[in-house]
Amino acid sequence: MNEQVITTPSSAQTQPASTASPKSTRLMSLDALRGFDMLWILGGEFFIESLDKVHRGGFLDALAAQFEHKEWQGFAFYDLIFPLFVFIVGISIVFSVGKIIRQEGKAAAHKRIFRRFALLFVVALIYSGGVSADWPSIRLLGVLNRIALCYLFAALIFSQFKWRGIAAVCASLLIGYWALMSFVPFPDVRPVNAQGEVIEQKLTTRRVADLNFNSTRQLKGVFEPGLNLAHYIDQKYLPGKKWDGTWDPEGLLSTIPAIGTCLLGVLVGLLLQNPSITDQKKVFILLGGGVVGVLAGFTWGLQFPVIKKIWTSSYVLVAGGYSALLMAAFYQIIEIWNQRKWATAFIWVGANPITLYLVSNFLGGYGKLGLRLAGGDVKRFFDTRLADGVGNVVIAAVSLGIVLLFARFLYQRKIFLRL
Repeated sequence: MNEQVITTPSSAQTQPASTASPKSTRLMSLDALRGFDMLWILGGEFFIESLDKVHRGGFLDALAAQFEHKEWQGFAFYDLIFPLFVFIVGISIVFSVGKIIRQEGKAAAHKRIFRRFALLFVVALIYSGGVSADWPSIRLLGVLNRIALCYLFAALIFSQFKWRGIAAVCASLLIGYWALMSFVPFPDVRPVNAQGEVIEQKLTTRRVADLNFNSTRQLKGVFEPGLNLAHYIDQKYLPGKKWDGTWDPEGLLSTIPAIGTCLLGVLVGLLLQNPSITDQKKVFILLGGGVVGVLAGFTWGLQFPVIKKIWTSSYVLVAGGYSALLMAAFYQIIEIWNQRKWATAFIWVGANPITLYLVSNFLGGYGKLGLRLAGGDVKRFFDTRLADGVGNVVIAAVSLGIVLLFARFLYQRKIFLRL
């Protein structure tokens, strides 16, 4: 996986919705959902892939396929990981920023918003390597950077508008992005030969210097890799390192609909916080909204394809719909049925995402620790005595165990890294 997601700013200040006034305790279902999402990033994916290699075919093959990003168009479970976190950021904004506005006023809230944005953006730059490389081999935008930008704009919008205004802004961002991508012309930057003929139909070069910025041929409504308005803007105006060579999946223009994803989370947060709606009705609304979002997204995708790497508006609706369905399930089980023991490990992880994620980055992944404890002769023993590939399953299981033990250690000692 080349893109990972981590955290929701100020998640510690989330609190449960009820039929009475908001309480001061945490919204445990949100922590659990965040932990569920993040655990796949920290080792769950590796575990599923290891199982599939031991016994290929049937269910495990189908399951493993869901833990790979679609190459371009389409939607798999792993394409939900990032937008689900952005969605959770939006829910958290309602509780954390809303609390600051009520207690200290909007000016204090705006100051806190900008400070958190700046801190998260700096952490994002450090996570991507900081200044360890020479310019222009430094990546300015990435997953954490996008989360920071989504938090900034969604929090500011939340502080200024009621729910109807937020919904209108969200719709405007998605429709506006669709209009830009569909109707605004951009130069055909595909390399040409001496006669001015396009060398390749698909844009495959990873060097900006190879692009034909002098092209007089205009394109519009094209949604191919490297050949669409969002990627043209990255190619032309985004400085520094781009993840995919000439463009970045967390580029400039595609941040617009990503903010829309965060605003969908804000709307859900407002729903969960609303004391005039019963908890059970909140779940029904989430379920209905989730189904409508998924269906509307795939329908829109017939014209504006569901593509994660340019964060199309149809992708926003599909991912937002699935996110709402997951939130409904976690809220029903944890908050209404009060069944929490099954989610204990998720809560450990979801309550401390920044620390877990940064430590993973500094270690090069928890899998390296798992390899140190269960590699070599240990791995060979399981591969030989049981079946080829079982050793990797053991390494993956040990890696997940390390994550959970570390998360439990931090949780029990109330060690939380906050921005």
